[in-house]
Amino acid sequence: MVRTALILGGTGQVGRAVAARLLADGWRVRVASRGHRSSVAELVGSGVEPVWIDREEPGELVKALGGGVDALIDVVAFEEKHADQLAEVQGDVGAFVVISTASVYRDEEGRSLDEGPTLGYPDFPVPITENQPTVEPGPQTYSTKKVSVERRLLERVERPLTILRPAAIHGPYSTHPREWWFVKRILDGRVRIPLAAGGVSQFHPSAAVNLAALAAAVLDAERPPAILNAADPTAPSVMDIGEIIADYLGWEGELVPLEGDHGVVGLTPWSVPHPLILDTTAAQSLGYRPAADYAGAVAASCDWLAGHDPSRWEQAFPVLAGYGFPLFDYDAEDALW
Repeated sequence: MVRTALILGGTGQVGRAVAARLLADGWRVRVASRGHRSSVAELVGSGVEPVWIDREEPGELVKALGGGVDALIDVVAFEEKHADQLAEVQGDVGAFVVISTASVYRDEEGRSLDEGPTLGYPDFPVPITENQPTVEPGPQTYSTKKVSVERRLLERVERPLTILRPAAIHGPYSTHPREWWFVKRILDGRVRIPLAAGGVSQFHPSAAVNLAALAAAVLDAERPPAILNAADPTAPSVMDIGEIIADYLGWEGELVPLEGDHGVVGLTPWSVPHPLILDTTAAQSLGYRPAADYAGAVAASCDWLAGHDPSRWEQAFPVLAGYGFPLFDYDAEDALW
């Protein structure tokens, strides 16, 4: 019998990848979205059934379930009330996969990524297992809200449930494409790209296609764990990422590792003073096999990003545009040379 899945938030980078993977595995896939995004047309063409709902409206989620599904994958559970919504419809769901974040982790000093710019960045063990302590739940930050979601789900959901904790998610259709930091410079004709801290920072990437592969493995497993780290097979450094993107796009400029303090010059979306590397042993023991390494997965992102107008990137990528420092201060970079 064909299994049926409902994906909440199915038109973004992760939702689209999960939909494609489940379709390839023979699932019937229903995608729920609030807006009539143009990208939905491509999904419909691939065999996805679109459902237009506002999950905040009473009864909308029940309607989207259409009498029941074998799996519900929630990519956009950001508030405790979203966990409650899932718990309330669990009678119509065979299993849940919910996307959380690795930013829920804290180090021994209680520091997390949220407070990094003001209180100092966390210094985690390498690698980070699922047993690493998390921040406390609450409404204060993105990460504390995610912990609230996780704990509420674990308290209330009695159906099979797995929470995935990715790090630096990447893939086409992102509103936060970290790779744009390199791609825009290449499109703009920059011949030198400075990299802070020698380009050695490591912030583990998590490809959307690998999240999709892990979600599929979870749904095929008999007793999947409640929480799993989700990341690419390796954690490339900033220099590695730059070289991979440069090679794919045929850029022949120079990546320049900087030593010492140069302010925000050379700071990238992966720049952290201590490595953030996830342990994916538990996922692998489940039978998960990555769909691609970073180089293989990022090619699709590069193709997608290269089609964007560099002068309008802030409208296209609002999350990336919200960083607390200028990402493309070319005058400051040129002053180095």
